[in-house]
Amino acid sequence: MKHIVLGFILFFGGTLFSQQLESPLPKGLTKAEKEQLSTYAFSSQGNRATTTPPQGNLRLMAEWEETDYLLVAWVSNYANTITSIIEAAVQECKVLMVVRPTNYNTMMSTLTNAGISMDSIEVIQRNVNSVWIRDYAANPVYKDWNDSLILVDWIYNRPRPDDDTSPEAHANHLGIPLYQMTAPPSDIVATGGNYMGDGLGTAFSSELILEENAAGNGFGVTPKTNADIDQIYQDFMGIDEYIKMTVLPYDDIHHIDMHMKLLDEETLLVSEYPQGVADGPQIEANLQYVLSNYMSPFGTPYRVIRIPSPPSTGGLYPDNNGYYRTYANQVFINNTVLVPFYREEWDTIARRILEDAMPGYNIVGINVDAASGEQLIAAGGAIHCITHSIGVQDPLIISHQRLEDTYDNLNDYVVNAYISHRSDIQSANLFYKIGQAGSYQQVAMTNIGGEDWQGLIPAQQGEVDIYYYIQATANSGKTGNRPMPAPDGYWKFTVFDNGTTSLEETELSAPLIYPNPANAITVVPFDGMAGEQGKIELFDDSGRLVKLIHDGDFEIGAHNYFIDASTFSNGTYVVKYSSNYRVMNQRLLIY
Repeated sequence: MKHIVLGFILFFGGTLFSQQLESPLPKGLTKAEKEQLSTYAFSSQGNRATTTPPQGNLRLMAEWEETDYLLVAWVSNYANTITSIIEAAVQECKVLMVVRPTNYNTMMSTLTNAGISMDSIEVIQRNVNSVWIRDYAANPVYKDWNDSLILVDWIYNRPRPDDDTSPEAHANHLGIPLYQMTAPPSDIVATGGNYMGDGLGTAFSSELILEENAAGNGFGVTPKTNADIDQIYQDFMGIDEYIKMTVLPYDDIHHIDMHMKLLDEETLLVSEYPQGVADGPQIEANLQYVLSNYMSPFGTPYRVIRIPSPPSTGGLYPDNNGYYRTYANQVFINNTVLVPFYREEWDTIARRILEDAMPGYNIVGINVDAASGEQLIAAGGAIHCITHSIGVQDPLIISHQRLEDTYDNLNDYVVNAYISHRSDIQSANLFYKIGQAGSYQQVAMTNIGGEDWQGLIPAQQGEVDIYYYIQATANSGKTGNRPMPAPDGYWKFTVFDNGTTSLEETELSAPLIYPNPANAITVVPFDGMAGEQGKIELFDDSGRLVKLIHDGDFEIGAHNYFIDASTFSNGTYVVKYSSNYRVMNQRLLIY
């Protein structure tokens, strides 16, 4: 017991000392920094590297791609959190650690005491202002689509010169060319937390990017229109579609990584609040704007997975001074996903949603709330905010739109994939199995032109679940899987018997239920056709009918039906739509 008490005293003694030493900066602006804004020369921090646009077929790296380095800035006040990140990261990639020279010995002893080997850790000793490396580190871009890795930087929107000049140190250490959007007319003020891309030419931000670069901006940069910004991002990063959403009323920093995450090319993970609470209404409005105006790279609507945002222990959300707790603020590190955790009752729900959405990935929860003793979330950010990724030099790209559930038991199931490597592709194979306990069968894929490949899964009789993944080998000998953690990771679809009732999700032409997951009044939308009659029913995971939502004629056009999710036990349910024209199913998670 004496050792436990001593450790407790030393921990908090050390924390208090380091707070006095470092005065850690929040993700947002301090009062003193706000007073600096009118006189601070943001533009003078730039122009340390090439400021003309890179030439080539540019492609911004997606966050789920193969990672070579994870970047982290050591700030002693968050030593426990950062140590947990490094402990997980060194199992997957190398870590590039930036640390103040005065903190180097403390950092080394902390990592050593945690049993972490330095074999996969490289250290740059230089001053930093803050831990928020996502915002000020440069972005990995490939000049030649899947070759010639570069870093692209911008002007950091905080008066923090040591942070803003960090990308040069990262680039020099790793020997990667650095390009900067820092010279007029391409001088852009931005932050990494308000930016994410899909690796295929589409990017997302809040409209903060417009506000901070508009006429009359307080950063001294060239005034820019929306079209100007689009052109600059196309010139420096190869972005063809730049989607910008309304800023949220209760998110003071307006960074989209606090409430949204791209899980793959077609899937958006979106934070959810109880109906009418905090930023929930604006998040939903932004989501509907995206769904109504933009398509995934496959030319189809985005898939949406909602994940609840936990309140404080007293039930407070950001509209009542609760912290901006989020599970969307996560980071991919190859086969692992680091996720901010808070309290077990909420973390359990989040883990279940994420493991269902990303089977095979190692979901590692890192507490950023009170239990960590460091309260990273109280400073305005979480895991994605304090990490950044740099991709490998020779990515092997495999892009595939997952197969949907089907009633077709006569025709083979066609698996198409875009597969690319700088040395070209030698071969590609499709692996599939019938049922979770089945054994994977290998099918050679055929090049059908350019970098497009195709494989066939044989037609199946009866009701079966099919699991599958893709593996490709480049001429260089490099091999890659998609999903990356295959065979533990996979895509899954279900073949149904015609006319049978199934509790799995089928190909859906009805609008998505929202909110989903749900614990209150829930909207079940339906677009009725002329003369359409039928039922909407809710089944639990055992197949038992628990509620008849509608029975009879459907109104023509869009119409909403409602259920109160709080009246049902927690678990996975299926809403079945059956009419004289169609049968469809949609999964609903109630918590």
